[in-house]
Amino acid sequence: MLEIFQYGFLLRALVVGLLVSLCAALLGVSLVLKRFSMIGDGLSHVGFGALAIASALNLAPLQVSIPVVIVAAFILLRISSDGKIKGDAAIALLSSSALAIGAIVISQTNSATDMNSYMFGSIMAISNDEIALSIICSVIVIVMFVLFYNKIFAVTFDENFSKATGVKSGVYNTIIALLTALTIVVGMRIMGALLISSLIIFPALTSMRVFRSFRSVTICSAVVSCSVSSCWKCSSASVCFTIRSENSLIGYSFHGTPPGKAAGGL
Repeated sequence: MLEIFQYGFLLRALVVGLLVSLCAALLGVSLVLKRFSMIGDGLSHVGFGALAIASALNLAPLQVSIPVVIVAAFILLRISSDGKIKGDAAIALLSSSALAIGAIVISQTNSATDMNSYMFGSIMAISNDEIALSIICSVIVIVMFVLFYNKIFAVTFDENFSKATGVKSGVYNTIIALLTALTIVVGMRIMGALLISSLIIFPALTSMRVFRSFRSVTICSAVVSCSVSSCWKCSSASVCFTIRSENSLIGYSFHGTPPGKAAGGL
């Protein structure tokens, strides 16, 4: 079983997957309780549009999509706080527009972009530079969540009461939006634009069926998310290793090349 991790892309997928799962689980509880869970779906579509434009312009995907998604998160927060457009309508408006822009850009350019890898993710899509940036962003999310845990807890459950007690709820809502944007961008490369929001919603909802306190739900959500992510990455790695082994045996059968030297693996 451990032989499958001799390939660099599998280790990168496992590390980034665990970090993204942990970040999404920590933020997911607050987002679900605030009835803003679909922000993950909206921001992931914005990230898809940014990745498509970056690919068309031959720019670094993460370096372009991170500031774009952060700005989109602030716009959604501002629109929702003004009350002119409801939060779900603002998310639908922004996400559908960004998804359409991304699809148009990919279809009208001659870039060799695999649309499916952006929509559904790919465990081979993470390069060494991207994993370094992903680790930095994930550590920032985890550290800021731990530092502002009490304030996030107060803003999550009763924003009006937290304002009355002197908590700057606008600042901490902005922090939640910023951390969510970072998590979405990092996770899109491996989970895809259509699946990253599931890491925010399902672990939190599952944990709420078992526990009642905010701390217990958050811890359980992190455990569930990381466990499911690890199982999925290991199963994907097993499939890749099996394909590599079969290709090696085929090369040996037809060309007389030993399996260890057979070409044509992943």
